[in-house]
Amino acid sequence: MENGGKMKFEPVYSSKIRAGKRRTYFFDVRETKGGDFFITLTESTRKFDGEGYERHKIFLYKEDFNRFLKGMEETINYVKTELMPEYDFDEYQRRQEEWERKRAEELKQQENNEEESKEEKKDDSQSEEDMSW
Repeated sequence: MENGGKMKFEPVYSSKIRAGKRRTYFFDVRETKGGDFFITLTESTRKFDGEGYERHKIFLYKEDFNRFLKGMEETINYVKTELMPEYDFDEYQRRQEEWERKRAEELKQQENNEEESKEEKKDDSQSEEDMSW
């Protein structure tokens, strides 16, 4: 918990949202020394030069959970209904699901290829043993 003179609160719960190639959001629940809980919202963005990440954090305390959630929902709904009603906000979710499905297929194919390669090597070594007199 102690880190160079600073208190470090390890997450008791964490979830991650990948948002494009360079941006990731983290939602972490942390516990205080007093047994209270708070949330840290972190935006992590890979720098353009590829040298590290920029991080921005918001600390959200239990007394603000309901107001924060209400404000977030109102703001998102305003953008969706008033500013961009014709926009398909589910487009990115579908693209992400398609990418994840494609990636899973590629990984499965790669695993199958590796397994076949191992079996071929095993068969080759057995054939060589059979030919030795």
